[in-house]
Amino acid sequence: MSALIEVPPVHETGKGAFRVTAMSTIAFTLMFAVWLMFGILGIPIQKELGISDEQLSWISAVAVLNGSMWRLPAGILADRIGGRRVTIFMLFACALPTYMVSMAHSYMWLLVLAFLVGFAGNLFSVGTAWNSAWFGKERQGLALGIFGAGNVGASVTKLIGPGIIAATAGSTYGLGIQGGWRLIPVIYAVLLLITGVVTWLVVPRQDRAPGRSKPLKEMLAPLSNVRVWRFSLYYVAVFGAYVALSAWLPKYYMDNFDVTLAAAGLLTATFIFPASLLRPVGGWLSDRFGARRIMYASFGVMLLTSGILMMPNGFITVMHPDGSASDHLHYTIALPLFVLLVFLLGCAMGLGKAAVFKHIPEYFPDNVGSVGGLVGMLGGLGGFFLPPLFAYSKTWSGFPSSTFFCIFILVAVCAVWMHLTIVKMLHENAPELAGSIEIPMEIVTSDSEARL
Repeated sequence: MSALIEVPPVHETGKGAFRVTAMSTIAFTLMFAVWLMFGILGIPIQKELGISDEQLSWISAVAVLNGSMWRLPAGILADRIGGRRVTIFMLFACALPTYMVSMAHSYMWLLVLAFLVGFAGNLFSVGTAWNSAWFGKERQGLALGIFGAGNVGASVTKLIGPGIIAATAGSTYGLGIQGGWRLIPVIYAVLLLITGVVTWLVVPRQDRAPGRSKPLKEMLAPLSNVRVWRFSLYYVAVFGAYVALSAWLPKYYMDNFDVTLAAAGLLTATFIFPASLLRPVGGWLSDRFGARRIMYASFGVMLLTSGILMMPNGFITVMHPDGSASDHLHYTIALPLFVLLVFLLGCAMGLGKAAVFKHIPEYFPDNVGSVGGLVGMLGGLGGFFLPPLFAYSKTWSGFPSSTFFCIFILVAVCAVWMHLTIVKMLHENAPELAGSIEIPMEIVTSDSEARL
């Protein structure tokens, strides 16, 4: 067992902090791959079990649900007993249900196992609290950005899965292990066990626990602050939508662009990689320029790209005075442009995810576990609700592009709420400038910045 030391809310970067970041990022990448593996596995599963699109969407959704609902208690637990213990426990605990997915032969059994496997997604709030405990304020944005880049795990199955599935289909190995899609969860189960052992050996035995002696009521107190809930909604847009699209895009590409499973996985990776690997950049930019500016840029790009993507093909019909009609400005978004727009959408999400979490250790330094847990939980729950919403909105409207209409509306609500909050703050602190178009940045005090 590791020894625990309690650190104050504002502390220096500890010796061994980079080992914590390295191993927590590796563990998170693997757990994220496990959490979202049904984005690729679901396609051959659908063919084998003969399930509908709506049923397939629920397999991914229940995994996302269980990977979100425990983030708040997991973050609090990491603050109280140390992230090292919680991380190692979760790696080992997820190995068994992951392995058992390879033995599922019915929809209901697979649904139960997908829910259990989804527990892997809760490692995010643990790693957030763990890294915050080890890094000083001047490096927290970058450290959390590097750790959050573990989201790239969502692309692992997209890259390696189709090749393994195709190469091993119909094969049987030792212990009755079957090839095809059933081999992927077996590989992941073994990797989870190995990563748990390596984490136990590498990270510092003396862990940090900022909330070790803090009463639970005190840790939960910030959750009554409306700012926390606003951050949570932002995170639904930049992370929940990311999770949902990571699982939904392979099928979208196959259904609408007639590509193979392997090609769909690679194309989806062009969305996942920027949405994950730009997270450290977003953390650095938030450290340097402020999270508020990065959020504005992220929401702006997300509105632009999703607004175009929700109308991929069409024309303008002009009604003439004589009653006749003519069509003009026909347009079609072909695959290359679609991929580019989705890539830009991923870039915006990557920067936005880091900007949201930059606020937490800065504004709630002594409650990172609870606040980060709630924000992560609600963001993850967005990933639970959105895939079924994508499926049902397609059924109701008949338009596959309704997926991006859902995202556009979500981002628009977030952007409006954020802007109204900023306008209100500026009016309270500088009422004489309330009607100005241009507001000099130097008038915004540090206290005003904190209100965002």
